[in-house]
Amino acid sequence: MTNDQSRVLVLGSLNMDLVVPVAAQPSPGDTVLGADVQTFPGGKGANQAAAAALAGGNVSMLGRVGNDGYGDELRAALNSVQVNTNRVLSTVGPSGMAFITVDDNGENMIVVSSGANRKLVPTDLREEDFANVSVLLMQLELPLDTVTHAAALAWDRDITVILNAAPVAPLPPELLSHISILVVNEGEAGSLAGLPVNNVTQAEQASQKLIDQGVDSVIVTLGSAGAYWQSNNNGGLIKPHSVTAIDTTAAGDAFCGALAAELSQGNNLEEGLTFANAAGAITVTKLGAQPSLPTKIEIDSLLLTANSSPHTN
Repeated sequence: MTNDQSRVLVLGSLNMDLVVPVAAQPSPGDTVLGADVQTFPGGKGANQAAAAALAGGNVSMLGRVGNDGYGDELRAALNSVQVNTNRVLSTVGPSGMAFITVDDNGENMIVVSSGANRKLVPTDLREEDFANVSVLLMQLELPLDTVTHAAALAWDRDITVILNAAPVAPLPPELLSHISILVVNEGEAGSLAGLPVNNVTQAEQASQKLIDQGVDSVIVTLGSAGAYWQSNNNGGLIKPHSVTAIDTTAAGDAFCGALAAELSQGNNLEEGLTFANAAGAITVTKLGAQPSLPTKIEIDSLLLTANSSPHTN
């Protein structure tokens, strides 16, 4: 890989999260009083772009926001962590929003209004968007035909295509055949493979089925059990770090962003997974989505500590 081809391009959603704490979730027809609303920049695409930038990547974001006040805030949040937002396009109408109620037990209910995100269409993609890009990172909060078109464009340019299949949806064969690395959790892996995935053995079976359908490599994140990965000729379990989890929000986004950043710098998949696994572990020790994303210094520090810790057989 040459030094001038090291950019991560994130194609994905940008949402403003509107969070209201409530004592208890309302039942149908009920009205409950909540505490003051809080707003947090979110969306899987924006979260992963921020994660990749904080993890040391040279990151650009491609997406759409509305011409409301939230659009400017969402751009500013990414700019604050050095994500290039020149290709975050503006659309007449509202930005994407997530309406979230969180009760006293920490349980939440979420309604997502895609807003401008659903208006990012294949014709928005330009050849120059893929110049000097080594990794394309995508999710499924955009129209599926846009994601499919972007994967084909990147594949033709020998760009590594990472798809985080969340929220899970059936993937057409033409998309599967253009995915370098598919990242899914247990539920998503099971849904796509048509198999139950509750342990490492089942993750291996689901991964092989997805590889048989055209994907180069599959990563199944297993929460506190670590992550399982499989390519045609290699694979195994990336063991978890021992941390105290207080909020799992954005752990998957941190994992994907850190993986993209590491691969863009010429590291191999297993090295990228080790780095990404540490990023996800740090994220669960902090509250919130983008505020919990770790820096490269924090990730390297955890890995250094883990490597220097004594091991017992």
